[in-house]
Amino acid sequence: MSTVARAAPIGVSAKPAPARVFLGIHDGHNASVALVREGKIEFALQEERLSRVKNQGDAPALATRAALDLADGATETCVALNGQYMNYAQWDRDTVLRDYDNSGAWAARWKRSWKGSLIDRIYQGRKAGARRERLASIGLPAGEQVTVEHHRAHAAAAYYTAPFPEARAARGKVLVLTCDGSGDRLSATVSVGEGGMLTRLAEVSEHDSIGRLYSLVTRYLGMLPLEHEYKVMGLAPYAADARAAAEIARHLESLFEFQQESLSWRRRRGVPSMYAGSEFLSRILTGQRFDWIAAGTQMFVERMLTRWVGNAIRETGIRRIACSGGVFMNVKANLSILELPEVEQMFVFPSCGDESNSIGAACHEAARMGEPIEPLGRMYFGEPITDAESEVALERAADAGSRIRFRWEPDIERMTARQLGAGGIVARAKGAAEFGARALGNRSILAPADRPDVVRSINHAIKNRDFWMPFAPSVTAERSARYYEKPKPVDSPYMMFAFRSRPEKRAAFLSAQHPCDFTARAHEVSRSHNPDYHHLLEEYEAISGEAIVLNTSFNLHGEPIVHRACDAVDVFLRSGLEHMALANWWVEKRP
Repeated sequence: MSTVARAAPIGVSAKPAPARVFLGIHDGHNASVALVREGKIEFALQEERLSRVKNQGDAPALATRAALDLADGATETCVALNGQYMNYAQWDRDTVLRDYDNSGAWAARWKRSWKGSLIDRIYQGRKAGARRERLASIGLPAGEQVTVEHHRAHAAAAYYTAPFPEARAARGKVLVLTCDGSGDRLSATVSVGEGGMLTRLAEVSEHDSIGRLYSLVTRYLGMLPLEHEYKVMGLAPYAADARAAAEIARHLESLFEFQQESLSWRRRRGVPSMYAGSEFLSRILTGQRFDWIAAGTQMFVERMLTRWVGNAIRETGIRRIACSGGVFMNVKANLSILELPEVEQMFVFPSCGDESNSIGAACHEAARMGEPIEPLGRMYFGEPITDAESEVALERAADAGSRIRFRWEPDIERMTARQLGAGGIVARAKGAAEFGARALGNRSILAPADRPDVVRSINHAIKNRDFWMPFAPSVTAERSARYYEKPKPVDSPYMMFAFRSRPEKRAAFLSAQHPCDFTARAHEVSRSHNPDYHHLLEEYEAISGEAIVLNTSFNLHGEPIVHRACDAVDVFLRSGLEHMALANWWVEKRP
């Protein structure tokens, strides 16, 4: 059941030597590595980008090697691990499906009853020991490893990188909220950040996890938990009967009750753990239409989160919030929170699933050792693609008989804009790789946003997305107000919010918004974050009159986003793409 704790704050000690680096490691589902030096995030990369295996988990050997190479010469390397322990070999598709499909069985219910017991603590200790040995085998000495509790890592990522200059200058308070499926036996926390310290006020057990419930519904609808929750969110607006959806939402809400100053919730008596609840949930949902279920579940999570946030603000008096954890990947729920009158300012850490906890763990330890952390800013932390690397990859493909032709362009952004202006679709791979689940222009497939037919073309030739799923737009930050409405001022450089499109501009980006409720998961591009991509959008505006394009990730369905030039060439050749901007090389397929 849920508990409330008032833990000691994270302290701040003396300023460290500038040559010290902090290496953050997430070695679970969608493993990642981050490096923080002198309060700045220098590097962050998911293992999947190098291994080319979607959601690659366990010890991130390849990304760790890249980070250690970057840290070479540091006088001290502090290794911060996400979570007190990690259960390896639990990340691949078949294992995830088996876990969810069996979660209602008697054995699963019996296993959950041991959580928190002496046997459970012994189990965690054994897993922690095996983890240290495995990480040592990839170059991380066991003596240099410290663990950061899972939800503290989430909270640290959100708090220390939040763009709240007034809070930093005046040592103002920030309300920090985390919510996900599970981590170190918790699923949600409420903390207060002040003066570089985080103090936890409340926490919610993993057994009461609304994130896990959302994933159970994802599986009930025949999709993959821990990956396809966004598809449930995308399906929700199509519900044919709003009353039926609302009834499902009310039923799901009745499973939980708020407690302890309303900062946390727990299951009501008789409701099983969300980690042994698949059969229980199935009985509730059996006979309901798929669209009602999606809409009702989305409505439920929005109501739970907005009630929770409102309660926390009223209890603490803090109206500036920072959020992290996989549940906050739900951009529609984030919009509902932003619309709350109690919320004054809101920051959601980008790609805030567990992959971001490598950043959170590194920031946590850096702050604990006295380093002030810089606000997030740019989200491009991977090694850049160069012209030379691209030329080698293209020449190898041509020598192997591939039907491509390519030329170096002095202004590749203008060339790309021209092709988009002519109605074309262009893959773009240039500069440093963006971190996380969302393509932010440097590993993207771009298309005109005002042509609905390009959605069919992209789906048929490249992405194979479900027909109900919308694409998203990239827009210059200074023009964004033309295209959609915001309930209050907030920047959206990381695609973490949905906004409602302006009716008078809806036709200008019909292919890059939800076709049913006309919301858009906006990517606002500023010159300071990405000058080349911003230039491309300016060139496109000069041609078309619109500063907005369709932007989707550069990958084939079921594969990670491309990383190196050779990955981009490989996907280009295996897809129906006809044009690609690779670094400063313009690439086409020969007829």
